[in-house]
Amino acid sequence: MVRSLLRASHEVSVYNRTRGKADTLAKEGAQIAASLAEVCLDSEAVFTMLSDDSAVESLVFSEGGLASSLQGNAAHISSSTISTAMARRLAAEHSRRGQAFLSAPVFGRPDVAETGKLLVVASGPSHLVERLRPLFEAVGRQTFLAGAEPWQANALKLCGNFMIAGMLEAFGEAIANLRKAKVEPHLFVDTMSALFGSPVYANYGRIIADERFDPAGFELRLGLKDIRLVLETAQECEAPMPMASLIRDHLLSAMALGQANLDWSSITKVSARNAGL
Repeated sequence: MVRSLLRASHEVSVYNRTRGKADTLAKEGAQIAASLAEVCLDSEAVFTMLSDDSAVESLVFSEGGLASSLQGNAAHISSSTISTAMARRLAAEHSRRGQAFLSAPVFGRPDVAETGKLLVVASGPSHLVERLRPLFEAVGRQTFLAGAEPWQANALKLCGNFMIAGMLEAFGEAIANLRKAKVEPHLFVDTMSALFGSPVYANYGRIIADERFDPAGFELRLGLKDIRLVLETAQECEAPMPMASLIRDHLLSAMALGQANLDWSSITKVSARNAGL
């Protein structure tokens, strides 16, 4: 995302809690900040992309954190996949301080992010979305407006990740069946890609057929976090999601068998084991 912003001629200052992860971006034109406060000093908008609610809380609400460092009228754009409750908490805190806040989570694995073709789901005041749209256009191929309340984008993102997880579960069950039927899994993946016309099916299908789960594009432990959060949202909205409960159990099984840091598509190993493969 930083590289995409730089390619679009935005001035970008970067802070990462693990300094080495940001250093390579200095060669590409980014300014590497020593602290979050330094990033916030002259920024019109600050993106956060963090793993979970706990990471967001520590970076935003701590002493010297983003909330206390962001300038008045500057915007915090949260692209993290977090709970709807955390999004509401962020919106309330920034409003109290006279700061702007948008939720703008994204869809796309690292290779998609590298090419600036993420899908951005933004929600918040429409005038703020329009003001910041050039940033979204720099990192993504399309921006969807989910609603006027920031948490609505997080609800959409969580449900979208549930849909992807449902696809992974379906692939796992189908390919386990076909392997026992002596049908080539790659042929199945090619057939389903032609049927659905989806790069998501094609890309994940190849990963699963190749059993290429390491290195992870998206770690299984984070997938479990997202399914847990979508179930929390479902409870909040009184909308049962029985398939999500099944997927959570399979992710837990995968975690128990040491797959936490594998790609979340390795959930398909659960179906393979259940089939005696």
